[in-house]
Amino acid sequence: MTYAIVETSGKQLRVEPGRFYDIDRIAVAEDEQITLDRVLLVNDDGEIVVGQPTVTNATVSATVMRHLRGRKVVVYKMRPKKKTRKKQGHRQELTRIMIDSITVGGKSIGEVAHATEPVEPVATEVVAEAE
Repeated sequence: MTYAIVETSGKQLRVEPGRFYDIDRIAVAEDEQITLDRVLLVNDDGEIVVGQPTVTNATVSATVMRHLRGRKVVVYKMRPKKKTRKKQGHRQELTRIMIDSITVGGKSIGEVAHATEPVEPVATEVVAEAE
């Protein structure tokens, strides 16, 4: 299993090629490529490279899928016997990214193959038994 631990927006995230993740909103248009260069750890099928603090020449390339808002969090404060109540909601602004590949030292170790041409189904023959 190939994965990397990257730091983005002050948070650490374990990412794998071919999966999508929600991170804090970044100022990039949809369908654009981004590069995450703060890679803290890379695991390539058991071969682990740990950075101090980051892995040199390691990047994670991703594509911005869309911008969205997270679930609503309700903050309710109440002081008993004082008739003081305060209700406030918050929705985090997020960006959904799809991880395309993990690159270490110029070598792509976890790349997802994007199908540019539609794959034709394989024809299977059905042999009818003569009765």
